Amino acid sequence: MIQRCVRISIILSLVFVSAVSAQRRMENLTRGIVAVKQTDNSVYVGWRLFGTDPQTIAFNLYRISGTAEPVKVNDTPVTEATNYVDRNADTNQSLRYFVRPVLNGDELAPSKTVSAWDDNYLEIPIQTVSGYRPGDASVADLDGDGEYEIILHQTSRGQDNAFAGITGTPVFDAYELDGTLMWRIDLGINIREGEHYTQFMVYDLDGDGRAEMACKTADGTMDGTGKIIGDKDKDWRTFKEGDRTHGRILDGPEYFTIFDGLTGKALKTVDYIPGRDPIDGWGGIGGNGGNDSFGNRCDRFLACVAYLDGRRPSVVMCRGVYGRIVMAAWDWRDGQLTSRWVFDSGISYPPFEDASPYSGMGGHSLSVADVDDDGKDEIVYHSMVVDDNGQGLYSTGLRHGDSMHISDMYPDRPGLEVFTIHENEDYTVRFKTPGAAMRDVRTGEILWKHSPGIDVGSGMAADIDPRHRGYEAWGGPGGLRDSQGNEIGPKPRSSSFAIWWDADPLRELLSFSTVKKWNWQTGTEETLFRTSARGGGRGPNIMGDFIGDWREELLMTASDGKALRLYTTTIPTEHRIYTLMHDPQYRLAIAWQNVVYNKPPHPGFFLGDSMAPPPCPDICLIGKGEAIAGLKSD
Repeated sequence: MIQRCVRISIILSLVFVSAVSAQRRMENLTRGIVAVKQTDNSVYVGWRLFGTDPQTIAFNLYRISGTAEPVKVNDTPVTEATNYVDRNADTNQSLRYFVRPVLNGDELAPSKTVSAWDDNYLEIPIQTVSGYRPGDASVADLDGDGEYEIILHQTSRGQDNAFAGITGTPVFDAYELDGTLMWRIDLGINIREGEHYTQFMVYDLDGDGRAEMACKTADGTMDGTGKIIGDKDKDWRTFKEGDRTHGRILDGPEYFTIFDGLTGKALKTVDYIPGRDPIDGWGGIGGNGGNDSFGNRCDRFLACVAYLDGRRPSVVMCRGVYGRIVMAAWDWRDGQLTSRWVFDSGISYPPFEDASPYSGMGGHSLSVADVDDDGKDEIVYHSMVVDDNGQGLYSTGLRHGDSMHISDMYPDRPGLEVFTIHENEDYTVRFKTPGAAMRDVRTGEILWKHSPGIDVGSGMAADIDPRHRGYEAWGGPGGLRDSQGNEIGPKPRSSSFAIWWDADPLRELLSFSTVKKWNWQTGTEETLFRTSARGGGRGPNIMGDFIGDWREELLMTASDGKALRLYTTTIPTEHRIYTLMHDPQYRLAIAWQNVVYNKPPHPGFFLGDSMAPPPCPDICLIGKGEAIAGLKSD
């Protein structure tokens, strides 16, 4: 069992937890109980341990059968884990469960009561739009009740930036977990559809206990109340059939809007920073080392949320990947949207000899982490890092790539590590950039690298082999690699997603709709679980630790496209770890997971074989969840 420690200030009740100035403000959740009926007539039940819970906390689990009075399921308080298998339930009845924390021998207030699922997924009906399909999703507490809602991006005729064509309009829905539609936002014809265009951040940006949504908008965007932003009659699309500009939006105003998470109402709209002009000013030595004037490189967007002051979150909107890179940090406070800082690598033109060392260092994903351990977050933009103050911290010169993973991968060395995959094509092959590299995320020191001049498209880092300390990494030529970059055997074919699903701290592999376990003895992937949802061959809409204990869930699209399905593990584990959503780095990774090429979230501590107890998160919880008031993590 993995233990942790907190300092107890005063135990009041299961109510609002007030803010402490030195701590990060994060959402106060419910216990997130999930109960699933099993084929052997038992019921698996899991629930959250909070990042602010004391080490000595225990739990009693209660069952309600039909209309009967609650019955305590466990003989002694549950201390070894935050899951339990109820083997005495009558699964032919309707069953409900709740837990009561036990502290110093006293039972505290009960958690919310939940009904047991008949299957290992929750069916969430959605309101479909003709010609659309469900795309990326995010989760956040939109109404302040301590439970997550789903924000779903519905897509139609999306286009990659490299290609011309008229697209549908990006549509965003907010759903309760029972399928209730809270609001719908249509970004309109002047926002092009495609995974490089619309990055949506959903987070409690002002610390009022309810999340907002932030994204790029334009003339004709309709908010969740039906109000139009800008000029409803303007159509800024380019209509030149056969031309590379056809379908692109290269003129007209660009906006940035904060939407109310409860209603979808546009709360504040400002000009988007930076503008697109000059359209040919976004090239550089990233990717193939080229440039364009038809709207490809100028419209590559990323976004994230970061605690730039160490206490409250800011939203960072980013433009540019292959050459010029601009990041604009915004604060949403007391109804005001203000610019915190703007980072700009500057404009350069071929042959890019005067380009900034930060130019061309972006990737098709990003991450946020406190890389220098000062309590404030940095933006890890693939091959470069921008400090919390908006100044460049360092650039590795390794250039652009499609995949990146950050965590405390090697627990026997200090700090975090970052594993990056890199492109080498056309003009840029001559740089002999490594196809894959592991570096110290604080200093940029390269720990190991391989495949110079090789174009590597995908890679993964996760602890999947207990025979080698820390994470293993793979991608590109060669096999599985250890902490020194040495090949230790064959590698998995799967390199897109990883997930914590079974009973041990090793991570499993997620390939589209199938969870697989790496068999380190045979060097093969073995299927653990296959979802009944295919989602048109896509991977998850989103994955992460959304309910139950510290293991992760999958949100998938049902095969008919008319519902989402939230899948959870039902494998008991003896490992007791607080919810990963109370680890700041992991929680922010959930916010940016929808950005461009989706990547799995990683915590800011080592979670793997023979792990040490996770560090206590220095957080305070805002909202009407079920954390115990007065507890402050050390």
